[in-house]
Amino acid sequence: MQLIAEIIHPELKSMQGRVFRRHAARGIVLRDEQILLLFTERYNDFSFPGGGLNAGEDIVTGLKRELEEETGAREIQIRRHYGYIEEYRPYWKPQYDLMHMTSHFYLCGVAFQLDPVRMESHEIANGMRPVWINLQEAITHNEAVMQRQESSMGQSIQRETFMLKKIASELMTPISR
Repeated sequence: MQLIAEIIHPELKSMQGRVFRRHAARGIVLRDEQILLLFTERYNDFSFPGGGLNAGEDIVTGLKRELEEETGAREIQIRRHYGYIEEYRPYWKPQYDLMHMTSHFYLCGVAFQLDPVRMESHEIANGMRPVWINLQEAITHNEAVMQRQESSMGQSIQRETFMLKKIASELMTPISR
C-alpha cells in the first residue's frame, strides 16, 4: 500500500488532543475522459464516491457498499489499490479536538448503466448526486470554489481536488495532436 500524501487542513490549529479516527474507502471510476463523481450542492464540489467503513467492515466490502448506495453502481470490479491519504482536520464534535482520516483509493470498474441511488438522509439533505463529468472540468470547478473561498466550502475539497489532479496526471493519457 502506497502513501500518496499527508494533508493537514489549513484551519487545524494543533495536531495534539483528542483524536477521532476514521477509515474510508473511495472509488476511482474512469471511462474515457469522464470520471464518476458525486456533486454536492451544499458544498458546491465534486468528490469521489465512497465513505467511512462500518465497525469491523472489510475495506473492499465497504467500498462496494458505498459505490452501490451513492452511485447506483452495479457489477463493481475492484481492480487495484491506488494508494491512501492520511488527513488531519478540525472535527465538529465537542468531545474531539481533531479528526484523523485514512482514505484508501481503489481503481474500479462498474457496469455502464447505473441503478437508482440509495443515499443516506444527510446525503439527500446536502443535495448529493452521482455524475459522469470530464475530469478536467471537475478539477477546474473545485479549484474555483477554493480560490473564491466560498462560505459553504466543505473540509474535504482539498483532498478531493488533490486526488483529481493526481489522477489526471498519472492515469489519463494525453490526446495526440
